[in-house]
Amino acid sequence: MRCLGLVMLLHYNPQSFWPSRFARSVPAGYPPLHPYMASPIPLSPAAGHTRLRSIDALRGLVIVIMLLDHVRETFFLHHQVGDPMDVSATSPDLFFSRLLAHLCAPVFVFLTGLSAWLYGAKSGSRAATAAFLAKRGAFLIALEILVVNFAWTFQFPPSVVYLQVIWVIGLSMLALAALLWLPRAALAAVGVALVAGHNMLDGLHFAAGEAMHVPWAVLHDRGWIVLSDTLRLRTSYPLLPWIGVIALGFAAGPWFQAGMPAAGRQRRLWTAGLAAVTGFVALRALNGYGQAQQWAVQDDALHTVMSFVNITKYPPSLMFLLLTLGVGLCLLVLIERAQSAGWVRVLCVFGAAPMFFYLLHLYVLKALYLAGEGIWGLNQGKYLGVDNVSSVWLIALLLAVALYWPVRWFGRLKAQRRDIAWLKYL
Repeated sequence: MRCLGLVMLLHYNPQSFWPSRFARSVPAGYPPLHPYMASPIPLSPAAGHTRLRSIDALRGLVIVIMLLDHVRETFFLHHQVGDPMDVSATSPDLFFSRLLAHLCAPVFVFLTGLSAWLYGAKSGSRAATAAFLAKRGAFLIALEILVVNFAWTFQFPPSVVYLQVIWVIGLSMLALAALLWLPRAALAAVGVALVAGHNMLDGLHFAAGEAMHVPWAVLHDRGWIVLSDTLRLRTSYPLLPWIGVIALGFAAGPWFQAGMPAAGRQRRLWTAGLAAVTGFVALRALNGYGQAQQWAVQDDALHTVMSFVNITKYPPSLMFLLLTLGVGLCLLVLIERAQSAGWVRVLCVFGAAPMFFYLLHLYVLKALYLAGEGIWGLNQGKYLGVDNVSSVWLIALLLAVALYWPVRWFGRLKAQRRDIAWLKYL
């Protein structure tokens, strides 16, 4: 029933992904132009500005949180957090720092789908949207393999290629390029089915050498793909549930059309977000479907809570996606309501150039690690690292401040030089 309700909630306009009231503005057979660009109705500039600012700010928030997690993976690797997190062996400060980072991938993939709808609404053509998604998806896949992986390993040619979040966003964009031709209700139903139903496939595995081993490792079963004696691929982000997330983001696009009153949009976001969080609590309490690792009462209340929210990311379980997407939708409402605040404007700077920030911070972290190793040596066994989680937070804060200026410069360059086509891919 919850899944059916979400489909009905997303089914705001049964005729088109784009607002039907503007259909007369374009030739028959094409979706209408986005009202920001083609509406004869006078619009308040603040209305569109507010909505896009909230999307950029939420994107900026999650990539700053991602920075925190990557600082942990750089300077706290001597105390790595497994997946799922071991409640009995992980300190609460480390546990909740990692749990906070769980927001990043689901929110970013959902916003990718939402941004794709906005792009399509502005272009006025599903074909143009599909072409852009296909090109940018292929670009991101190549970027993961050639640029991002090198930032983590500093090996060329690599012996291991880790196929992570940029890879899965690229593949999800390719999938959305095909799915966006579906009616909106059908696309929403596909998204709900993949998010809610993929855990039914958890028991399905294929051994190396079987015909389905490689495609299944990409789609659902996190594992290794051995290409040769010297090269292996690690499918860290199995694809199937992420297609569902990007599809739901695209289906939510009409909530952000210029004709939608802010109160109506926020009510839909609140309803969907709170329904997802409530569904998480109810289903998780039952210790049943949607999360392989069960929770249990621990020695104290804090560790019991840790056990309850110990959710699986690889691949993302239904519990993982209900909690993270639910919180993300609620944050989108809160940010929109605070859109004039200074901290929202700061987050917008990061959110306006997310790929540039992503690549920049990876190479800055690698440079800092190598410089620190040269100065202080390996002070944590085989690693260079800090002694506590509070130091990880401090490093992340200082880096966020330092990276603000180059990211702002690039964001302004991208906005000013629209004649440079490749900039839009970053």
